[in-house]
Amino acid sequence: MNKLTPFRVTLATVFATLISGTALAQQAVKFPVIPLNAGIHVIKAEVAATEAQRQQGLMLREKMGQNEGMVFLFGAPAGVCMWMKNTLIPLSVAFIDETGKVINIEDMEPQTLESHCAKKPATYALEMNRGWFKQRNIKPGSIIDGLPR
Repeated sequence: MNKLTPFRVTLATVFATLISGTALAQQAVKFPVIPLNAGIHVIKAEVAATEAQRQQGLMLREKMGQNEGMVFLFGAPAGVCMWMKNTLIPLSVAFIDETGKVINIEDMEPQTLESHCAKKPATYALEMNRGWFKQRNIKPGSIIDGLPR
């Protein structure tokens, strides 16, 4: 049995390295940052424009600044749904059309697989800390300026 102990230690080390490497790889996705405006409110938004960036999103984040968020670019209006797999913080998402008009806003619970969908085809989704939109009286019909075209 003692002969297996070094093997088990090696196996555990390899497993731990793989897990930490996966977490680092997921966090390694870099996001450009742009300013967006919602009325008088300025948002520091990370941009998720590529498939890899959209898949990573805000996964594994433990916190986000008060006026920070992430805007997802979908390129053209489409049926869009979001979920919270491996997302540690509660968020609100605003689905936005090609003109910058908010379609609908949904609150999302951390680490759930429940789908939160746009009520009409959306070109963008803007994730902020949960309650951010409500606290600032931003609702369907509000305009988000500065979105990449």
